[in-house]
Amino acid sequence: MNQRKPIKTVSLIGLGAIGCFFASHLQGILGDRLRIIAGGSRKDRLERDGVTVNGVNYRFHLVSPEEDCNGDYPDLAIIITKFTGLNQAIQDIKNQIGPKTLIMAPLNGVEAEDMVAAVYGWDNLLYSLAKVSVVMKDGQAVFDPKVARIEFGERKNETISPRVQSVKDLLEAAGICAIVPKDMERAIWYKYMCNVSENQSAAVLGIPFGAWSVSADANFIREALMREVVAVAGKKGVRLTEEDMEKQAERLAVVPPKNKPSTLQDIEAGRRTEVEMFGGAMIRMGRELGVPTPYNELFYHAIKVLEQKNEGLF
Repeated sequence: MNQRKPIKTVSLIGLGAIGCFFASHLQGILGDRLRIIAGGSRKDRLERDGVTVNGVNYRFHLVSPEEDCNGDYPDLAIIITKFTGLNQAIQDIKNQIGPKTLIMAPLNGVEAEDMVAAVYGWDNLLYSLAKVSVVMKDGQAVFDPKVARIEFGERKNETISPRVQSVKDLLEAAGICAIVPKDMERAIWYKYMCNVSENQSAAVLGIPFGAWSVSADANFIREALMREVVAVAGKKGVRLTEEDMEKQAERLAVVPPKNKPSTLQDIEAGRRTEVEMFGGAMIRMGRELGVPTPYNELFYHAIKVLEQKNEGLF
């Protein structure tokens, strides 16, 4: 699928923090041609309350998973649930996937593309990730659009393919900063390195992003977790460096200091976290590749204890 075609219709599943970021931008240029896939009580709630993003309440064109497109497939499908809901979302969006529908799944982690491709194949799948610090509470999403961006593309992007350019045109028209890295696989692992370290350490220590601008102790822990990701990535042929770690430290300085990584938000809200995608996957990959991951093992089990505490196990 290499022919450039304007994207006129988008189906999105997962109206959480990053989903709200996408939907609030795309609504302005697509209107009802943006379809939000939701069913049951979730659809009822969205019909009744909508979602509030940066103080503005949005109502979307809602489509249940069972509804048939009757051949009117979207040009682009965005899967942006929590990782724990990805398998269900892949099934719930199936009626929206046509033979020419591009698919993006900008979730955290390094396994989303493989999971989507296992069902829909690689031909229409683009690699993607979101770099958006969103605070989600009581159905309201707040983010700073000046520091938010989406990175996406083919696995390698020495030149921008026509279909990637079509997505870039759409996102930029919607006011979303859209970046096409030359190496998307490396970009995804870079973000994974940041998520594994920041989400897990913040969740256990109870600290916001601003802690890493003032605490050498907090950075020691964050960097120890990062180095284990660097080692695992290297075994998989993806090169991450100390310079990449320094670059992330600079980026953390511009994140609103009171913002909290999503795993800490989940713990504080009593929700299940995505720790299986972070520490859980790191432990598994480390064992498969012969790479020790003691920091990830410690933080994985610490977060599991916090989840058990929230569930009233003790």
